[in-house]
Amino acid sequence: MSPAHRFDRGHTDDLMTFLAASPSPYHAVANTAERLEKAGFRRIAETDAWDASAGGKYLTRGGAIIAWYVPEGATAATPFRIIGAHTDSPNLRVKPLPDTGAHGWRQVAVELYGGTLLNTWLDRDLGLSGRVTLRDGSDHLVNADRPLLRVPQLAIHLDRGVNEGLKLDKQRHMTPIWGLGTPREGDLIRFVAEEAGVAADDITGWDLMVHSVEAPAYLGRDRELLAAPRLDNLLSVHAGTAALTAAVGGELSYIPVLAAFDHEENGSQSDTGAEGPLLGNVLERSVFARGGTYEDKARALAGTVCLSSDMGHAVHPNYAEHHEPGHHPLPNGGPILKVNVNQRYATDGSGRAVFAAACERAGVPWQHFVSHNAMPCGTTIGPITAARHGIATIDIGLACLSMHSARELCGADDPFLLAATLTAFLEG
Repeated sequence: MSPAHRFDRGHTDDLMTFLAASPSPYHAVANTAERLEKAGFRRIAETDAWDASAGGKYLTRGGAIIAWYVPEGATAATPFRIIGAHTDSPNLRVKPLPDTGAHGWRQVAVELYGGTLLNTWLDRDLGLSGRVTLRDGSDHLVNADRPLLRVPQLAIHLDRGVNEGLKLDKQRHMTPIWGLGTPREGDLIRFVAEEAGVAADDITGWDLMVHSVEAPAYLGRDRELLAAPRLDNLLSVHAGTAALTAAVGGELSYIPVLAAFDHEENGSQSDTGAEGPLLGNVLERSVFARGGTYEDKARALAGTVCLSSDMGHAVHPNYAEHHEPGHHPLPNGGPILKVNVNQRYATDGSGRAVFAAACERAGVPWQHFVSHNAMPCGTTIGPITAARHGIATIDIGLACLSMHSARELCGADDPFLLAATLTAFLEG
């Protein structure tokens, strides 16, 4: 691959399109599947018998998607190269009984999802997205991508001390408004039914959430930054999809895999999360479909490597004291290698060598990240993947500011640099 340290505006433009079209994990999965289909991958069902045929395959379950490419000549013991990511982002999600309000206002009851940076959702135009499930069990996507809701902040005239410290009550202060009048039971679902083109009486379940309707945009004097919602972690899903589709058809000694999970932001403990059995089942069934045995599976996993790709922290110019003094990643400096000796990240020395080799092949610069010793370290799907499947795993990402905000910030060059690195990793 030619050196990648140049700005590929086309890749970042495409990322912006993907982000805008993916306001929920379910939309992200659908858009990823569409891209895979265009690249020749075919969808398979978990309930069907799997065959030994070569080529690209993928399956979806809720907000998760796993795709893999079996090259010609792959054996049952051929190891995998996995890109791990997640489709969910912290936000506000609709409660089971959503119609609420007070004092002449109609509101929507919401529950906080993940480690939401609450103040970033204030006074922001919000849409509504997700999926509804009908009586027949079918799912239908919903995306009301226009100003529909708002979480209004109290005026400074009524809270003179607000600039000395904003305190938000998660139950009382985060309920969005969406109109005037008396709340009526069923109002929101009737609205959602119209948006989805289905009958309200047929809707028996839903997974709905709010999202910022402000479009992704280049930022800065030289347009060198990217401001957008859901960079954590749809940027990695997009880069992983680009890498997987770019790697197919070449001389591969591994089976490349993209595993994009749901529910990372609240611990990954679900049937679509990294701590669930989904990835292990896919890898095992892939081995067995090619005539493999338990021994073949063990050999394949022993040679398997996973890059867990998730957003990381750029040094903040206004809060540099919160960062480790010797490690200050910056946007557009290339991917970051995340290290934590207490295994909040799964990287070790041998993993660093794998990552460095991929960056070198791609011609991409890279950086280190480690947390300040006095600060708690976040975590990813990396340690979960390593522990659950016994797979060598390396945690990487891109440097960003405003992580878990309704609108995050990264370098405009970095998405392409990450995709190039992931491609080189899959190509081995």
